[in-house]
Amino acid sequence: MNEILQKDSIFKVGKVISVEGRTIKIEVDKAKNSAHLLYQGKLLRNISVNGFVKITKGFTRIIGKVEGEFIIEDKQFSNKKYTNEKQKIKRILQVSLLGFFSPKGFERGIKELPLINNECFLLDLPEFEDVHNFVKKKDDPLILGTLTHENNQEIKVGVNDLFASHIGIFGNTGSGKSYTLAKIYRELFLKYIENNKFRDNAKFFFIDFNGEYVNDNVIINKDYKNIYSLNTRTEKDKFPISEEQISDYNFWSLVLEATEKTQKPFLKRAIENDFLTQKIQDGDSLIEFVKSLILKIIDKNDDNVNIAQIIDLLSQLGDCLTNSNISQTVLDLRQNLHYNSTTHGFYIGTNNYDGVIPYVEELFGNIEFDEIEDDYLSKVRIRIILQFHHEIINGYSNIEHLSPLLKRTPPRLNDLRKVIVINEEDSDKNITVISLRDVSIQMRKMLPLLICKQLYEKKKEVNEKEKYLNIIIDEAHNILSSISQRESETWKDYRLETFEEIIKEGRKFGTFLTIASQRPSDISATIISQLHNFFLHRLINNNDIKAVERTVSYLDKLSFESLPILPTGTCILAGLSAQVPVMIDIGKIKPESEPDNKTMLLIENWKDELD
Repeated sequence: MNEILQKDSIFKVGKVISVEGRTIKIEVDKAKNSAHLLYQGKLLRNISVNGFVKITKGFTRIIGKVEGEFIIEDKQFSNKKYTNEKQKIKRILQVSLLGFFSPKGFERGIKELPLINNECFLLDLPEFEDVHNFVKKKDDPLILGTLTHENNQEIKVGVNDLFASHIGIFGNTGSGKSYTLAKIYRELFLKYIENNKFRDNAKFFFIDFNGEYVNDNVIINKDYKNIYSLNTRTEKDKFPISEEQISDYNFWSLVLEATEKTQKPFLKRAIENDFLTQKIQDGDSLIEFVKSLILKIIDKNDDNVNIAQIIDLLSQLGDCLTNSNISQTVLDLRQNLHYNSTTHGFYIGTNNYDGVIPYVEELFGNIEFDEIEDDYLSKVRIRIILQFHHEIINGYSNIEHLSPLLKRTPPRLNDLRKVIVINEEDSDKNITVISLRDVSIQMRKMLPLLICKQLYEKKKEVNEKEKYLNIIIDEAHNILSSISQRESETWKDYRLETFEEIIKEGRKFGTFLTIASQRPSDISATIISQLHNFFLHRLINNNDIKAVERTVSYLDKLSFESLPILPTGTCILAGLSAQVPVMIDIGKIKPESEPDNKTMLLIENWKDELD
């Protein structure tokens, strides 16, 4: 009994003097203004800003966090023997209520508010650990680091609570966000990677814009992961894309940035046209069809559709065929075939109108080329060329509307050919890193969207409840920006809507997103608002802080004010996996497993000899 009374007398710090909603004020006992208290031979940190306080109301224990403190003069002080003006000063704490203790332990949320004069205490060690125990009974703990202000207190989160959620990791460059991303996934992989069920049921895809995670041992050993270093300058690794996806005209609408009203319907007609499928299945059918198009041009005698159209058709077709002599055919036509705009007719030589058709028949009889390659991308280009000329010759479409699409097609297909391969086989490794460091700007925008859409659509279609998909996007502002001006509004809307659907509906299909970015204000507000857990590193820009503030409603004022001054490697963890927002120092990982993004040391490179 004496021990309890002694503990209460030492741990009691003051009483409630004001209750204003979630915010209360506590008057601190004048004997408790020192930095530390002595209890059973141990030094305890006294109550201060950022500390926790327990308020007892009957049998209810309410927990609050100190967000500020100030002093006021005690006007009722009446001790005439006082020797120091300090004795007339009252120390007042401003506290934000966070939760309460129940028979289950600490729970976040407020069921009842304290009363004036309720006593306030420091938390003892079991209570402090209970507040910082974020792991539920049936969950597995994952150690992420230690509490910044209490280095002995490890911070553990539950695997279910953290990874069955959408995660946001934000911080300025050099603040440690990539390190944090690597740390949380390394801890997860080390814990489960040897389990067959984990390898069978969980898939992780890292979209890596800067090549930070492609080195052999970064995050996890190379034996456990697929690495795709995509490159649009030279052919290197190729990411597998299913034939089903590449047969979808929506895929090509994205790749070719087709306009919504004219080019996208045109692509649908070109990709899904069964008539064209028959015409390009072998070389003879193709040549016959092209010849029929050219004879139709000759037969029309139209000033707007004349020799230039014929030359374009054959030249574009020649680019798609291997070992062809079409270039010689084009040269012959340029030299011998003419159009008379007065008589509106084609002729060869000197006004030989009757010899045109036999001449064309003879030329096409001499065309030779290898069989059409078993290359889907080449076939798609042939489809687009034939559909384009078919519609222009017959007057179905306007050449000005479709020509830009036709010009964009060759360079986009060349880039695409270097980075994708049509393959339906699934890898036996469940961790995949896709580096976009060496791809062109257009592909940096496009590929993540294509890859993520394919992964999500496939997962949604199969919808096996035990299967888990996690897409991790580092430097996510590259693909999730809502303010980018380098693309059409239509394409930007489609891009954002795709990711917004994943983040809004993906949970139902076992799909989760982790996004890391240095500019949260650039990212779509809809996407940020759906994140469940946040790791907030140093943010300096006011717009970025406001973007986070608008979204993370349960983050306290003190944490927001700490964001611009957080040291490297320290972050605030807030969200569903943490009962209270905490400032943590992220734990170390082995140097060979760190992401490749270190700030260069200038002196090492500039001095001939280091001291």
